[in-house]
Amino acid sequence: MPTESSNRVTLSLSNRILARPEVGALVAAVIIFIFFLSAAPAFRSAESFFTVLYQSSTIGIVAVGVGLLMIGGEFDLSAGVITITAGLVNSMLCWNYGMNLWVGALVSLAFCLFIGFVNGYLVMKTGIPSFLITLGTFFVLQGANLGVTKLVTGSVSSPDISQIDGFDSLSAIFASSFKIGPVTVWITVIWWFLFVALAAWVLQRTRTGNWIFAVGGNPDSARAVGVPLIRTKIGLFMTVSFFGWFVGMHLLYRFNTLQAGNGVGNEFLYIIAAVVGGTLLTGGYGNAIGVAIGAFIFGMTSLGIVYAGWDPNWFKAFLGVMLLLAVLVNLYVKRMSTARKVG
Repeated sequence: MPTESSNRVTLSLSNRILARPEVGALVAAVIIFIFFLSAAPAFRSAESFFTVLYQSSTIGIVAVGVGLLMIGGEFDLSAGVITITAGLVNSMLCWNYGMNLWVGALVSLAFCLFIGFVNGYLVMKTGIPSFLITLGTFFVLQGANLGVTKLVTGSVSSPDISQIDGFDSLSAIFASSFKIGPVTVWITVIWWFLFVALAAWVLQRTRTGNWIFAVGGNPDSARAVGVPLIRTKIGLFMTVSFFGWFVGMHLLYRFNTLQAGNGVGNEFLYIIAAVVGGTLLTGGYGNAIGVAIGAFIFGMTSLGIVYAGWDPNWFKAFLGVMLLLAVLVNLYVKRMSTARKVG
């Protein structure tokens, strides 16, 4: 009679590596990195590399939450607009009512978490796809951002908050930078690494991570074995809102003011980063490190075009081609991994 250990399928080291979600994205990132190193001399400096990291972090922080939500089987199309909503709530509350910016930031956080809760609650209670629920939220927030800002300030720009109490301390947390030699390191890069590490730990080492994979892979089976389906999914929507709030605070405290119409379209960048990073659109598969690599690919592509000195009118077309190639490389590596397992 065979023992339990003899029945186990032992994968080789190469198969175990290829089976990881982030491998395809890593291969694509290396290819794109080498391409811009050869095509854009300005891309080769340490300053340029850290600028790419900063650009990647502003997308990558929200993409962490969006990636977790997609692993859980849902989408949030309001994630781009909510970053601006977060900053506008903070700035206009404090500017109009003379509040300390810390109070405004906490009120803004509560408001964003409430939006995430409403998104998740409506998706779970109505059964309407999250694509439609959050699309509605997207339009509501976009209209409110423009309408309320115009009503309060008379323009589509929020007021300058740099003279309000609490600005310096909040700016240090969300929008500070420091020098390492000639290189400027923005604190969002540090926060991005910390959030990715935390999300990776939660996904791989905790019961909550198992729940996220379970509700995204097979919700009915997850519910049958006692996974708190509704609580897990609502929590994931609120997580996206938290990261949106965080980036909104960064934008507000870096530039002191916000344009109410910004943020539109960023939700697709977050989803692209997650997909390029190996997250399946059908849910149940992916990891935080892959999402971070996906955001890094976007940062390299968007700034590499600038460093190469190419016509910016081709930016979107070139970006689309690069991202499509990244997805194809990712898919090829996954198929190769599957073929080797079967073989």
